[in-house]
Amino acid sequence: MMQFLGSSDQTKPDHPPKVVNIGAVNPYALAEVILGRPIDKTSPVVANIISEVLQTQYSQLFDMKHDSVLYPGLKLNSKGKEAERIKSEDMKFLNEDDFITPDLSRINKLSDLEHVGLKNPLDLKVEKAFLQGGQLNLVLHQKTLGKNLSNHALTNSLMETITPYRKHRGQWTAPNCVWGTTNELSLRIQRKRLENLAINLGMGMGMMNRASTVGPLGSTQMAQQEMDQEMVQMAQFNDPVQGAIANSWLIAAIHAVAWSDPYRICRDESFVLDSTHREKEKEKKRGLRIKLYSKGGENDAHTAEIDVDYDIPVNNVTNWPVYCRSSNSLGAVWPAMYEKAFAKWLTKGTGEHPDITQTSAAAAGGDPIKAMAQINDRTPHYFFTSSRSGQDLVGLVRANSVSFKTIHPMCAYTHASGDGLYRGSNLVANHAYSVLGWISSPGTQQYIVLRNPWGVTEPVGMTSYSGMLDLVDRKIWPPADMLDHQGVFALEADSFKHYFACLGIAK
Repeated sequence: MMQFLGSSDQTKPDHPPKVVNIGAVNPYALAEVILGRPIDKTSPVVANIISEVLQTQYSQLFDMKHDSVLYPGLKLNSKGKEAERIKSEDMKFLNEDDFITPDLSRINKLSDLEHVGLKNPLDLKVEKAFLQGGQLNLVLHQKTLGKNLSNHALTNSLMETITPYRKHRGQWTAPNCVWGTTNELSLRIQRKRLENLAINLGMGMGMMNRASTVGPLGSTQMAQQEMDQEMVQMAQFNDPVQGAIANSWLIAAIHAVAWSDPYRICRDESFVLDSTHREKEKEKKRGLRIKLYSKGGENDAHTAEIDVDYDIPVNNVTNWPVYCRSSNSLGAVWPAMYEKAFAKWLTKGTGEHPDITQTSAAAAGGDPIKAMAQINDRTPHYFFTSSRSGQDLVGLVRANSVSFKTIHPMCAYTHASGDGLYRGSNLVANHAYSVLGWISSPGTQQYIVLRNPWGVTEPVGMTSYSGMLDLVDRKIWPPADMLDHQGVFALEADSFKHYFACLGIAK
């Protein structure tokens, strides 16, 4: 029998859905995998970079109706309301020849477009029309001209990296990656960040010295102070950040439990793995022992303690994790270890290199609400937004919060598609978010505070969202000082109902 969370009908949970396929790939992590180098996620041109690399208009990346590459192995169902998994035989492998563009040099009039494969060009929908320098520019809506990356068509290396589908079975390692220890990785990243900071400070000091505007502190003192602040910032937060795979259902759930009940998260780095689990019998290696709990249905396994070492897939070029990582990139290993433990648990594997791609929603579904319960061994409760008002939904968050911060893990996930709703990386279709708490504004409006597991907030002004506060600091929400602000935003209660399909609790 379902448990009642209160006396009102609106606080009574709904029946759990039979199938949930929530997940969207982090486009920033995916672009870095393809480029082989980090990108500046705060740059005003980051949308252009992502659009070019992922071969899709930026505004069309974040809704499933556009067959976006961010949903590999997933598609809208026949009703266009929910995600369903694509059969492996329907996935297409692309090669270099598939990306050759047709010769457009001989096009002199619209009817000539038929020669490059556009049928009935005069009937094509105009995506955008604008004047530039007195000339009319048209962007035509046409999906069949050439081949691009999509939810069902990927290169072989991307298929191996971001989906559970592959040509060859056996021991798995992501393409262009090695299994490296997170401690070594953290030291390399820390050293690189401090080197970059020192370079930037040196340039700044040079300009200040030339202008004779050096303050009372000497340049050495100021540089040391800046570097000390950088070290504090890197060590302060370790929120999980999703990588290049469609498992937002898992990363949002991990963060939700860590945020509301941090003692539930195993961080004991002194644990030594049993040598019988190692290929080298006498070798001892540190790791984590993580207990995960069976909750039935898809994407589940028997309750078990899972031992994992600190090896994770690291890109050969960037020395950066391909999948889940910590927001501070400095010594916090537990986020990647939980992702690895889930992969090992779900595949019932015994080796130290489980297939991380099996945590993709395309493998066996993705349910962030059940995932929270699989971590904290509580009961998952589902509250669908369609039958509740915005005030009902914010009331559920308030009932599970103290001092504006959730005390029971909460997640929410968006609709699979929406008419113009999902046009940027803050609010994404078929995507899971951690629910962090609530805000009461000076007026009558109340907001629900959320975190995108991508750990990125779009540059201000890039995309507009109804009812969103994209800057959440301690002035309006006191718990803001307890986590990295990137990816954190607040939605007015009625806007939350509009964008989100379900709110869930594990208690």
